[in-house]
Formats: sequence, structure tokens, C-alpha cells
Amino acid sequence: MSKVLVLYYSEFGYVAIVAHAIADGARSAGAVVDIKRVPKTAPTTTPDGPQFNPVHDDPYAAIEDLPNYDAIIVGSPTRFGRLSSQVAGFLDQAAELASRGIFKGKVGGAFSSPASLNGGHEATSMSILTNLLHFGMIVAGPPYCATALADDSGQRHPSALDLEGARQQGKLIAQTAAKLSGPGKSGAAHFEPITASVGATNEIVITAPAHLM
Repeated sequence: MSKVLVLYYSEFGYVAIVAHAIADGARSAGAVVDIKRVPKTAPTTTPDGPQFNPVHDDPYAAIEDLPNYDAIIVGSPTRFGRLSSQVAGFLDQAAELASRGIFKGKVGGAFSSPASLNGGHEATSMSILTNLLHFGMIVAGPPYCATALADDSGQRHPSALDLEGARQQGKLIAQTAAKLSGPGKSGAAHFEPITASVGATNEIVITAPAHLM
């Protein structure tokens, strides 16, 4: 059984709705799922007005939570075709964990919500995935990641197609994490280190587990 964290930041509430659909999909694959919010660290960048779902009851995430999961699926509204500053800042705080290899072998995924059809949701998801790849994570998902078009007037709701795509993404990532983490194990899949050093005569010396040599 895999442990999955759905981690998101949302202002209008669309990212939150997609996050819960992703969590439903992961649970359908037998995963234990937590949904947590990225704390708000910057002024609101979207215009005032009616919001689809302005109140979110999900708990805030802390950096020290991250090692406890086999998979982490990160969601953000689009900001000029990239992830929001709130999500970027939160992931920046995980640098020390990443430097210790905490994320290696964990499964990562991304989702987003643009404010227009040409808002850059694919680029936003890719900006999140690039961050996760630098952490050493293995990314999984359909050709494009889950998304829902936002509407600052609060008139549009995520469609059935939006939510089904999100559920399928959550299910796939949970299944992938279960395969990598193994039965009864929690946390990252185990990877034995390969190191390189410079020898006495300036040659490169590779050190690896015996079964890999």
C-alpha cells in the first residue's frame, strides 16, 4: 500500500477541487492519501471577486511532512505559464531534504489550473515536474497533467471530464508508487549509491554496489 500526498496551492478553489479528485483516484488504487495546502506566503495576485470555492479546510503542509510519502503530486494555479510563487517557495524550502537524497525514488506528479484556454497549463505542470526531477523523483502521468479552467467570476465549475482525468492521474501515480515502494514499505524506493572520486594518479574511480559492477 502506497502513501500519497496531494499538495496544492489554490486561490479561486479550482486547484483544490482537482486535488480532491486526484486523491479520490489514488484511494481507488488502495493508497493512503493526505491532502495538504501550501501556506500562503505572498499577496493575492488574482483580482477580487466571486470565487468558486474560497474556503479550503485541508491542513497546511510542512516541509518535514514530505519524507513520509511514496508519491507527492503537486498542484498550482498558472502564473504566466509557470508555477505560482507560493508553490515555488515551498519547494525551495525542501532543498536540504533533496541534498540528502530523501526524494530519490519517490513518484512525482503535477496538476494546474489556468485562467484562460491559452494560460499555459502544460508549461505550468512541466515547471513543477522539472523541480521534482531535480529532486531525483520519478514522474508519472498521462501525456498532459490534470487541469481545470478557472473563472474569476465563479460561473464555471470543473467539468466531469476535468475530474475524471484527475482521478485517472491519481490512480496511475498511486499504482506506480506501490510498485516502486514494495509491499509493506513506506517512503522512497531504495537506490544504492554510485559515487565517483579522483584517484592518486588523477584517474576517475567509480564505486558501486558489487552486483552492479
